[in-house]
Amino acid sequence: MKEWNCSGIRLTAGPRTGASAYVEKFTAAQAEAAMAFHRSFPEYRVTPLADLRGLAGKLGLGGLYIKDESKRFGLNAFKVLGGSHCLGQYIGARLGTGLLPYDELTSEETRHALGELTFVTATDGNHGRGIAWTANRLGQRSVVYMPAGSAAERLRNIQMFTTEASVTELNYNDTVRLAARRAGENGWVLVQDTTWPGYEEIPTWIMQGYTTMALEAVRQLGGVRPTHVFLQAGVGAMAGAVAAFFASLYGAERPRIIVVEPDKADCFYRSAEAGEIRTVGGAMDTIMAGLACGEPCTIAWDILAAYADWFISMPDWVAARGMRVLGAPVDGDPRVISGESGASTAGLVSALCSRPELSHLREQLELDESARVLCFSTEGDTDRENYRRVVWEGAYSGC
Repeated sequence: MKEWNCSGIRLTAGPRTGASAYVEKFTAAQAEAAMAFHRSFPEYRVTPLADLRGLAGKLGLGGLYIKDESKRFGLNAFKVLGGSHCLGQYIGARLGTGLLPYDELTSEETRHALGELTFVTATDGNHGRGIAWTANRLGQRSVVYMPAGSAAERLRNIQMFTTEASVTELNYNDTVRLAARRAGENGWVLVQDTTWPGYEEIPTWIMQGYTTMALEAVRQLGGVRPTHVFLQAGVGAMAGAVAAFFASLYGAERPRIIVVEPDKADCFYRSAEAGEIRTVGGAMDTIMAGLACGEPCTIAWDILAAYADWFISMPDWVAARGMRVLGAPVDGDPRVISGESGASTAGLVSALCSRPELSHLREQLELDESARVLCFSTEGDTDRENYRRVVWEGAYSGC
């Protein structure tokens, strides 16, 4: 089932293909192990969960909670959770020790036994920054490639931790292929959160790292069980990991899962319509740079095809609305500085619950006074120039 309206927001139901075997890799016990690893880093702090009671009241919701990942490890985005966990798992597997805590990973004994490794990745910014930061902390090398059009500030943020970072003339999908090719040519370790035949272990480790964020949110919610979880998807690694975690944790009582994408890079939306993986090519020119990925991670698709209730494709004005709504809170609500990708889900919830022409979509999703909605603001203002252009100058105001 699919619906359109003048806003450009499109909705389609999930295929609901049945249980996914990958859920076994995203249990509460696995999330506890990932959190213990992250907690071993000196920079670890639980990121805030903003309880937006005022906004929930205005939107007619029973609750609205925003997990604020702008506070993660001082890097302004959640991606370091996956990157650090992956590098830790890779090193532990290489040494035959299993996952080691930070102080052992950085010990002279470990460095002597390991030698020098080079980790290579493709990124729009946040993932590459997390990989470069972690490699730097562990005394290893990193090489980072970025797609055409990447923000200069995001490149500079990566270059703080590695001098080997550059912007290509390729789109994201082709930049991933470039990184994979260079890894093979030079004996480097490729660290991507997308998959293809023979390349699943490292993406799984990255995805498992993201469950720390979900476990934190569950604990912060206390006895409140969300009825709806909105998850933004690029390659889908975060969305797949969090959806699998909630499926494992709550079973038949799991919340509704709604997957959100930009309409210029809506590969999951198209895949849900078709009932099988579909890709998107071309420039994918959306302000939601972190979601401008045209090829689904196959692990994520397997999970989301089974457990996602709805897939939504939407234009840039929705994310821009979210940035403004979170940055100018209702009286009494905390302020959340959220970037273009981070604010996409909150912007969607706000639009659905306040614009009359979207009322049929709101009803379809059952966003009413009994709904307790959880969103993840996956990044802060990682491109401050564009953040100000959207929030101060009203760019991308909508139809």
